[in-house]
Amino acid sequence: MTLISEHTETDTRERILVVAERLFRELGYQKTTVGDIAKALHMSPANVYRFFDSKKAIHEGVARILMGEVEQAAHAIVARPGPATARLRELLTTIHRMNSERYVGDSKLHEMVEIAMEESWDVCVAHIQGITETIGAVIAQGVASGEFEATDIAEAAMCTCHAMVAYFHPQMIAQAQKKPHPSIEQIIDFLLVGLAARKRN
Repeated sequence: MTLISEHTETDTRERILVVAERLFRELGYQKTTVGDIAKALHMSPANVYRFFDSKKAIHEGVARILMGEVEQAAHAIVARPGPATARLRELLTTIHRMNSERYVGDSKLHEMVEIAMEESWDVCVAHIQGITETIGAVIAQGVASGEFEATDIAEAAMCTCHAMVAYFHPQMIAQAQKKPHPSIEQIIDFLLVGLAARKRN
């Protein structure tokens, strides 16, 4: 009975998050109430509060799902065979593309990300750390194959992630569209030159 109950609770939590994400996209995070979410699920607000103690907790759950999807795509690239140089380029490009499509092109989700950075910074920090570690995994593979040269993998990953912040951070992506800036291909080329193994005489 306990196992069935746990599955039911997990399913309900997931349904709440799916509906919340849809309403955040349609109405905006600020305008969506727990009552709206409950109504769409044909349940009472009190029942929603059984699973999430606040609207902020629902928001954090939705943010984790969206960020988790980016992390899954990144992990798939790391696990793929092939030269590390090509996979690092694909990894950085994919993160930029997914963040651009999800958050910059959708003003309602962009609003949700801004609030996450103000109210739920821990969720964002965990995501940034995960992405940095994923970048580090590809760099480590490149060092092992002789493509890259880095004495400190963690430092190289952190520097790469920071160099890409204008192409990863939703607000900065949006702002950069209105100002002169190097293309993502140019910045990745620059980073790859910095990581490339030096030829020895």
